[in-house]
Amino acid sequence: MVIGIGNMDQSKSLNSTDLINIGVFTAIMAVITLIVIPIGFLPVLMPLYCVFIPLFSGIPFMLFVTRVRKFGMITIMSILMALFLLCTGMGWYTLPLALITGFIADGLVKAGNYSSLKLSIAACSVFSLWCFGSYIPLIFMADQFWAENAQYGEEFINDSKDIFRLWMAPALIACCLVFGALGGVIGGRVLKKHFIRSGIL
Repeated sequence: MVIGIGNMDQSKSLNSTDLINIGVFTAIMAVITLIVIPIGFLPVLMPLYCVFIPLFSGIPFMLFVTRVRKFGMITIMSILMALFLLCTGMGWYTLPLALITGFIADGLVKAGNYSSLKLSIAACSVFSLWCFGSYIPLIFMADQFWAENAQYGEEFINDSKDIFRLWMAPALIACCLVFGALGGVIGGRVLKKHFIRSGIL
């Protein structure tokens, strides 16, 4: 259900409040990611990044959506998460992906006039694809990546190569989308009062 918002900020440019919201919720997403990252010490558990990060990020993302009233806010947060991955050593590969998926997520929220729960959940699903960026070098350029990261040890590297084969790419993408949507649904239910107050629901 879509309900219009009478007090929506009509200015197209981002103000200090918008930037603060982007920064705060990006930091929350980064903390969630840092909490989940240690499971990757076992290669067999690394695919679960695409389960736990989108799922646990659902509530903060949906709360962020209640503060989004301008196109570009989600895109910026998506790019910042890609830069976060860059800082953790996963390379620049997530940046173009994050730009595209963040743009699409922004478009979905805007298409619902910033007041559609269903499109906000869809945006959460698409936004979650930034997580897949960490697997790009592992799947598509494994030899180069591991040659540059030999410090992980031969056993860890061989186990990772066995797991992250080409067929894993669509499976991981599907996990990001499905658990991103599930996280959005959970976030929408937990934050029902916030959505009602924001004109959503």
